[in-house]
Amino acid sequence: MQVSLESLGSLERRLTFSLPAENLESQVGGRLREIARGANIKGFRPGKVPTKVIEQRFGAQVRAEILDGMLRESFGDAIRKEQLQIAGNPSIEPAGETDGTLSYVAVFEVVPDFGDIDVAKLEVVRHAAEVTDADIDAMIENLRLQRRTLQSVERGAQEGDVVEVETWTEIDGLRMPAEGAEYGSTQIGSGAMFKPLEDAMVGVKAGEEKVAEVEFPADWRAAEVAGKTANVHLKLNHVSEPVMPVVDAEFIKSFGVRSGDAEQFRADIRTNLERELKGALMNRLRQEVGEQLVKAYESVEMPPKLVEQEARNMVWQTVEQARRQGRQVTAPDDAHLNYMDAARKRVLVGLLVGEIARRNDLRLEPKRVNETLRLIASTYEEPQQVIDLYRNDQQLMAGLQNRVMEEQVIDWIAERAQHTEQPLSFSDAIRPN
Repeated sequence: MQVSLESLGSLERRLTFSLPAENLESQVGGRLREIARGANIKGFRPGKVPTKVIEQRFGAQVRAEILDGMLRESFGDAIRKEQLQIAGNPSIEPAGETDGTLSYVAVFEVVPDFGDIDVAKLEVVRHAAEVTDADIDAMIENLRLQRRTLQSVERGAQEGDVVEVETWTEIDGLRMPAEGAEYGSTQIGSGAMFKPLEDAMVGVKAGEEKVAEVEFPADWRAAEVAGKTANVHLKLNHVSEPVMPVVDAEFIKSFGVRSGDAEQFRADIRTNLERELKGALMNRLRQEVGEQLVKAYESVEMPPKLVEQEARNMVWQTVEQARRQGRQVTAPDDAHLNYMDAARKRVLVGLLVGEIARRNDLRLEPKRVNETLRLIASTYEEPQQVIDLYRNDQQLMAGLQNRVMEEQVIDWIAERAQHTEQPLSFSDAIRPN
């Protein structure tokens, strides 16, 4: 195979390579004959479908699949021959056919030269935490809160009660809103409403009204009352107290513990919290190592097209997250420009992690992949179905393997870097950094 390599810039390359047209047609013909032997097409006996019909029905798809495979293989051979480390996906276009040879041109970017990568010079903080009985108690309280019910009360409202309230404000002779009132509900003491207003509701019964003199801070969101004192008219329409469920066998069974046993319930909660903690600590370590890598190699030039692609991916992820939250967001064509710096750092860390793995011959550990897959599956009601889903979906499995490989390299770097341990509580450890 003839290969021609050109430099289009410091990190961009153009590679021309070829493959025999005869090989393509031979493989396509063989695949179509295989299909013909088992094809079941209406109007023809099995195995007796004419070649022309098979070609019309399946020819284009088979040719595209085989050509794609041959291009990947030929491009890979050419890259290895030229000893190149590519960054991102190449753009491959046909360049014509001459004397039975198909020529293609691939344009791509290469991994920059990082020089000597000495991870022992990095200074990394490793956070440590553990799940305690108090953390399990706190989780059980959260589960009780999720299952609480509300019971109407006739007494005055108190902290912890849920109230339905209508309000209107009077300031400098002006009424807001001009007509009617604003309606809402809150739990007193939750901080969902301005604290002086929540405090003013304490002791008020359903159906009663009260006027509270409230001083609003200078940076209050409503400019009309910011930095001023106003009379806020409150009317409580309904007062309810939360009723917490008892942690009995029925309560425990409702969370999937069929035995209803309290010790098993706590053991399951511990397992779930430890899984959550493990992921949180890895995220912190990934961020810590990433920041140190960026700091050490920020002067290295990054492939511009790969950085732009990553920035556009970040825009897409932001828009998709907003849509899942029910918000309709449209990003302008140049929105990626606001993400270029963050994208550059992501690309830098990603390329460095890959380069460290290559230089040190780090291999994906199947045992770690299986452990991670089992952890993911354990969060679902039917774990085996999730495992089978991953096993039968190449894209899902590839994503999992990439994640595990990255974690392996991050651990490898952290073990060899200069590091200090910083203990954290469980709640601090799982809080987004």
